[in-house]
Amino acid sequence: MAGMAKRDNHYEAAFEEFLRCHHIPYVAVDEKKRALLGNASLKSLDFIISTPRGASWLVDVKGRRFPAGEQKQYWKNWSTQDDVRSLTAWQSLFGPSFSGLFVFAYEVVGDRAPVPAAKLFERSGRLYGFVGITLSDYAVRAHRISAAWDTLAMPTREFRSAAAPVEEFFCPADPPPMAPEPAVSFFSAW
Repeated sequence: MAGMAKRDNHYEAAFEEFLRCHHIPYVAVDEKKRALLGNASLKSLDFIISTPRGASWLVDVKGRRFPAGEQKQYWKNWSTQDDVRSLTAWQSLFGPSFSGLFVFAYEVVGDRAPVPAAKLFERSGRLYGFVGITLSDYAVRAHRISAAWDTLAMPTREFRSAAAPVEEFFCPADPPPMAPEPAVSFFSAW
């Protein structure tokens, strides 16, 4: 297992601590420079994870609030076309034993959560719910939401159907407890 990387992004830092707490082997990727592939540059992925279940994942973490914005929107799952293109290229470069995975790290800021309360993870006074979706599922279902920002997203119903709590991708059948039950009662929006 790698040592903690210096992470300015609290979503990525929380996810890395989650990995450490669950003894999931990983490599944190230095994101300061983009990699070159021919004449094109690739956005760096965030983690390379080898799980006790034998799967190997190339992970790009997407931090979002739950709910987000003044309209209190849930299940925001946008990414950029560059995110999808780069993760696809990494998956191709690493070969068939590696799969791309988007991890949506939702900071829970309301009274609903993207995962059951027992699966919430606390770090530095913040609660997170980590939800994963494979690159293959995301890429075929996402559609453009902004040409100006070159962003994509999946319809909420499809995202909720295809995504799962990250424990289903990384953890053994009986994972250790993640965090004490929060004092606040959460309604899971899953």
